[in-house]
Amino acid sequence: MEMTDNLEITGGVYLVVDPAMDRSLLLSKLAPALKTGITAVQIWNNWLPGTDKGSYIAAVSGLCRAYSVPLFIGNDWELLIDSPDLDGVHFDSVPENYAEIKRKVGRPFMAGITCSGDLDIVRWANKNEFAYVSFCAMFPSTSAGSCTIVMPSAVREARGITDLPLFVSGGITPENILSLRKLTPFDGVAVISGIMSADDTSLKVRSYQEALNSTKHNL
Repeated sequence: MEMTDNLEITGGVYLVVDPAMDRSLLLSKLAPALKTGITAVQIWNNWLPGTDKGSYIAAVSGLCRAYSVPLFIGNDWELLIDSPDLDGVHFDSVPENYAEIKRKVGRPFMAGITCSGDLDIVRWANKNEFAYVSFCAMFPSTSAGSCTIVMPSAVREARGITDLPLFVSGGITPENILSLRKLTPFDGVAVISGIMSADDTSLKVRSYQEALNSTKHNL
């Protein structure tokens, strides 16, 4: 199966899912979120020992493809080689020898990267034609515990460096999107527990979408 055609990330709600969650539960929460409107899905590299990664990826991909939503893997770029169901990889830091990674994968794929305020990462991603840059963390968050706090000014400066879509993550809620947008422009939000911990993921996604749409004039 080839990468989903004509995929483009421009902004919106980027959903990160935790493969440590029971698969049936994850899929039951993911389906309504996708139906409501998700920009992209990333499988966080938080695998339980003994997990059949290929089977898990295929199950998540089946839902994503039904809605033409690209599926990323967190950091484990090697999985792109044997998992045609993956559309891309998200790096938590600048990878060593990215040219060699592309050669080994041997097919087109999308790539995104986390920036914790180092704008050289933004310049590198722009030069290497990445699909997006994500800033982590804007606020304290249990799911973004390894990220340092990013100042809004860093995101604002990044907009002057690149036209790539800029996402913010870490403690993002529908309620704080407005206050953050008053401080800096961004195109979308990356969310983990803010959506997947909700009983009604469709309703939660819609609340993020409405917050993003209502603040467009603040860009």
